[in-house]
Amino acid sequence: MTLHATAQPSMTSMLQSLHQTWRYRGFVLGSVKRDFQAKYHQSLMGVLWTLIQPLAMILVYTLVFSQVMKTKLPGVETGNGYSYSIFLCAGLLTWGLFAEIVSKSQTLFIDNANLLKKVNFPSATLPLILMLSSLVNFGIIFGLFLLFLVISGQWPGWVILGILPVLAVQLMLSLGLGLVLGVLNVFFRDVGQFFTVFIQFWFWLTPIVYPASVLPSYIQAYLHVNPVYGLTSSYQHILVHQQWPDFANLAWPLLFSVLLCILGAHLFSRHAAEMVDEL
Repeated sequence: MTLHATAQPSMTSMLQSLHQTWRYRGFVLGSVKRDFQAKYHQSLMGVLWTLIQPLAMILVYTLVFSQVMKTKLPGVETGNGYSYSIFLCAGLLTWGLFAEIVSKSQTLFIDNANLLKKVNFPSATLPLILMLSSLVNFGIIFGLFLLFLVISGQWPGWVILGILPVLAVQLMLSLGLGLVLGVLNVFFRDVGQFFTVFIQFWFWLTPIVYPASVLPSYIQAYLHVNPVYGLTSSYQHILVHQQWPDFANLAWPLLFSVLLCILGAHLFSRHAAEMVDEL
């Protein structure tokens, strides 16, 4: 595999991929439905596990951090006993979506090698199927979390709509990074091994289980280099402080996401045939 740093992405190939994805939209939606059903196949409680698992997580976080440890967040009213559990859930749930898409994308083409070798298989639909399947699971879990906000009296009001642009940027970042890693991992299997280790450090370097204010000032100055920080902090600002996020903080994550999507689409379109041979 030869990478050309100065090569411009082929707009024709990218548009063909988008056309292929739209043309096979029925296949995409059907695949997402089958993935969801297969997840709970031969399970007595079936889809109920989708509700039980996240509900248990939310209850545990609320009980442990709000009632037992009495954890408080700086800048939040002391009377709000749920602030830290909301802060934690906002960060963990959204990080979980990002990590799931990116981690599964690493082996997406390797796991679907038999399908890619079929001449007429719409290979461009694979990343979209993965993203939509992850988004369905996230939607169920996040929906329960929003229900918890309503019951606990912590509903943020109209500012909840601020989540939509944040989620859009997050999906672009996840898809772009996942596509780049997925293509590279076909040719260099060390990429997947390295990123599995790296993402653990990435999690702890992002203020998800702790507020950014606890970090030394010289570290806080570099937090915005981390594109995920701009996303998780926006979610936390909406759900904890019940205020519109600072959309300026999304400028770098958006730019970084667009660049990754262009790079990923370019790598995929340029090396699709080589990947089939490698697999």
